Amino acid sequence: MARQIGAERLATGHYARIRKNESTGRYELLRARDNSKDQSYFLWGLTQEQLSRSDFPLGELTKEEVRNVARNANLPVAEKPESMELCFVPNGNYVQFIHAYSRAEGIAVNNQEGDIATEDGAVIGRHTGVHNYTVGQRKGLGFAAAKPVYVLSIDMQNNRIIVGEDEALRTSAFEIENVNWISIAEPTTSIRGQAKIRHKHEPSPATIEALPNNRARVTFESPQRAITQAKPPSSTTKTPS
Repeated sequence: MARQIGAERLATGHYARIRKNESTGRYELLRARDNSKDQSYFLWGLTQEQLSRSDFPLGELTKEEVRNVARNANLPVAEKPESMELCFVPNGNYVQFIHAYSRAEGIAVNNQEGDIATEDGAVIGRHTGVHNYTVGQRKGLGFAAAKPVYVLSIDMQNNRIIVGEDEALRTSAFEIENVNWISIAEPTTSIRGQAKIRHKHEPSPATIEALPNNRARVTFESPQRAITQAKPPSSTTKTPS
């Protein structure tokens, strides 16, 4: 859009920073100075070309500093309440959003009902479509249990939701696809770093290994809770959806 209207650069309100590494020639995507507002996690897919034409002017500021700038400029948004939901799902109804997005994109959604089962295969309920559930979910499962149960995994091939106790949600290794190596070239050996599995997740020490076909394996030093996956639990790896 910026190119189409003849703009040289694009500035956004994301809390993140861009730095060009002169020794490598690569643009690096960095966390914001205000860790509590950092949004670099959402920008993982930006290309080098996009980063070269982008500016994040809020990246070096805290939220309160940004509010002060807005107050000094007499902008009414200076006192705007904090947004607690995704900007494109303002009502918090993610299932409704998935249905609307799928219709707009012409993507078929499988509304077929299926089994909700324990790890040992015992069927304890029925689901209304696997897309309506997420790993770690406890509420809205549609049945009562003697003790709390959570969605452990989503078995899309067999149209089944696997549930179990909270302890079973913790795992250390998983694989990811569509990897975008931003600040470095794809490594030929495993590297050490910090990884997060969701926006509010505290970055944790991990080893990252590049795999063929633009994939990678991440192994945390300690197990993490509710790594999102789209296949039955495995003893070695789990794949995020």
